[in-house]
Amino acid sequence: MPMTRRIVSRAVMLASLSFPVSLAASLAHAAGPAASATPAAAAPILDRISATAMRGNLAFLASDALEGRGTPSRGLDIAAEFIASQFRAAGLEPLGDEPYFQTADWNKINPRRDKNAAPAAPAKVRNVVGILRGSDPALKDTYILVTAHYDHVGTKPGEGDGIFNGANDDGSGTVSVIELAKAFAANKERPKRSIVFMTVFGEEHGLVGSRYYGANPLVPIEKTVAGINIEQVGRTDDSEGPQQRAFAVTGYDFSDVGEILKKAGDQTGIKVWKHPVNSDKYFAHSDNQALADQGIPAHTVSVAYAFPDYHGAGDHWDKIDYENMAAVDRTVALAIWNIANSSEAPKWSRSNPKASKYLGIQEQRSIKPQ
Repeated sequence: MPMTRRIVSRAVMLASLSFPVSLAASLAHAAGPAASATPAAAAPILDRISATAMRGNLAFLASDALEGRGTPSRGLDIAAEFIASQFRAAGLEPLGDEPYFQTADWNKINPRRDKNAAPAAPAKVRNVVGILRGSDPALKDTYILVTAHYDHVGTKPGEGDGIFNGANDDGSGTVSVIELAKAFAANKERPKRSIVFMTVFGEEHGLVGSRYYGANPLVPIEKTVAGINIEQVGRTDDSEGPQQRAFAVTGYDFSDVGEILKKAGDQTGIKVWKHPVNSDKYFAHSDNQALADQGIPAHTVSVAYAFPDYHGAGDHWDKIDYENMAAVDRTVALAIWNIANSSEAPKWSRSNPKASKYLGIQEQRSIKPQ
């Protein structure tokens, strides 16, 4: 629609204007003690991750103009176009049946649809997907998935202002994926493995977009070595107390990925931990689950599992701690870099009974990590 194009064009222009400030902020961070501990090869990627750029992007994605990004909705379509424009500007190679889009008909895949009702008109929904090809002759044909869901719950007239903006859930993860994609793509040295950056629709309806990808993968499942999903990384006002310079990992000890993230945190000055209850409890409640069900060692990183305004009309972009979110994303970037450049792929734990299901799926698929 013409209005959609005007909104997206304006947002892209504003995002591009913020780049010089973002770069300056990143370089200022590089002078700090946390960055000095990171490997030299990865440092330029971490330095490019900008709190300012993410603030600009999230102010748009979580604005009232997008009406809570319900699935499906006009606001979700605008968000998809914006994310694709960011992937395109970063120089990612497009994946999908349309450039940067894996499309589906919501009326066919909505788990709550009335299967006895007459067929409704098609309602297009889209995962937004781009890939950064790896540099190693052999390992470039193996893949890491970096994901977040870009939908939220839409509007609910009569509840507050009626628009559920979803800034932390999961606009924070969405702008993090965009920022990571930009940082990796701008680096002269490509990682050995390929990295797929994807934002998915329909998480709030039961992981629908990520499950659709799992059933219709755009890169081979048996060659996908890890997945890192990013959700709720912007708010530090956790219901159990402030969470600053820290994040938890779902299913922390289900695979090697938890320890890889922790080692990255040790180098960047971020505490990476296993919540005694929620890390295991919420493993099945975010989009990593759809990938784990395919045998991929996949986990979600979160700063706060519960926070004021969760699924409420007050989850606004100006309540995000952007500097903390950038610090978290730098740690995630280092973990991605380490996985992408290691000859050893992450493995499910054989000693943890909670991982046995996923290990079995992986082995049944005859996945041989490289």
